[in-house]
Amino acid sequence: MNRYVVDASVGIKWFLPEIHSEAASRWPRLNASLHVPAFFSLELSNVLSKRIRRNELTPEEGEAMLKELHRLPLQKHANERFVKPAFALTVQTKQSLYDCLYVALAEAIDGQVVTADKKFYSSLVASTYGRRMLWVEDLPKLK
Repeated sequence: MNRYVVDASVGIKWFLPEIHSEAASRWPRLNASLHVPAFFSLELSNVLSKRIRRNELTPEEGEAMLKELHRLPLQKHANERFVKPAFALTVQTKQSLYDCLYVALAEAIDGQVVTADKKFYSSLVASTYGRRMLWVEDLPKLK
């Protein structure tokens, strides 16, 4: 079974219509294990709260999306385990610690980070971590 680490740029698209939302919606239906660092729900909650402050969502819509998030079959991993390797990655790659936590998790489970963050993807795909990176659209459409 394939192992994928889903970053927040993909996860938020499960709930909000944005570019690449259709592709992102295929990931939870895969016959694969989906993994996230524990702070994943905090990142998504932050995006939803920003949308509420901008009056793009109601508080009730945001709460419903968070409730649905907790129902998704995501394997959550403690952040602390990955801070040290992520810190080393951030020094080496010049990427944010948060993004590097996803890569460190992918390394630990021998998986790939699925992202819709073009800058993050582009900065690592040609590096030694390229095999760990997977663009959100790079999945065949499900029948």
